[in-house]
Amino acid sequence: MYLFPRQLLIKHFWTAKQQIDFLDIYHALRKQSHPEILCYLEKIIPLISDARLRWHVTVLCTKLQHGTHPAIHDILALRECFSNHPLGMNQLNAFQMKALSRAMLLTPYLPSFLLRHRLKAHTTVIHQLDKAMAKLGIGQLTAQEVRSACYLRGLNSTHIAEERCRTWLGEWLHISCSLKEAELSLLLHNVFLLSTNYIGTRR
Repeated sequence: MYLFPRQLLIKHFWTAKQQIDFLDIYHALRKQSHPEILCYLEKIIPLISDARLRWHVTVLCTKLQHGTHPAIHDILALRECFSNHPLGMNQLNAFQMKALSRAMLLTPYLPSFLLRHRLKAHTTVIHQLDKAMAKLGIGQLTAQEVRSACYLRGLNSTHIAEERCRTWLGEWLHISCSLKEAELSLLLHNVFLLSTNYIGTRR
C-alpha cells in the first residue's frame, strides 16, 4: 500500500497531493479515448441522411478539431442524431462503445452487449443525478462537491477555478435536463464533447 497507493488504497486515504496527481493520471487515461471518439463521429457523417443534421455534426467536429469549446446549442442541435441511427445507444458499434467506456473510466474489455448495457445504466444514473442536482441548485453544492460532479462527467476539475467549474456544470445540467431517455447517447458523448476543449483545462 505504501509503494502502490493509487492501486491499493481507496481515494479517502490519499493525501491532498496524491488526490491531484492520481486524478490527473486517470484523466490522462480517459483522454486517450477522445481522438477515437472524434474520429468515429467524423466517419459516420456520410451515414446521416438528414442534410441539416449532417451539417451540424460536421460543424461540431470542426470546432472540436480546432480547439473550440462548443456552445450548448451546438450540442443540443444533434439530439435527433443521437436518438436513432447512426448514433443512438442501440446503434453504437463496439469500437465506439470501447472508446466511450474508457472515457467513463470503465473497462472496455467486455462483450459488446455488456458494454452497451453498462453504458446505458451509467448514463441513466448520471441523468437522474443531473435532474436532482438541477432541482437542488448548483449554488447549494460545496466547492468539493462541484469539482467531484465535474470530474465524474468528464472534466478534469483539479486545475480549474471553482467558478469555472460551476459554469461548466451549469452547461452540462442545461444539456442533460433538456434530453429525453431516448437521447441519452448524446449525454454519454457529452463526456467528451463538453470537456475536451473547455477553457482553463490544463491537460
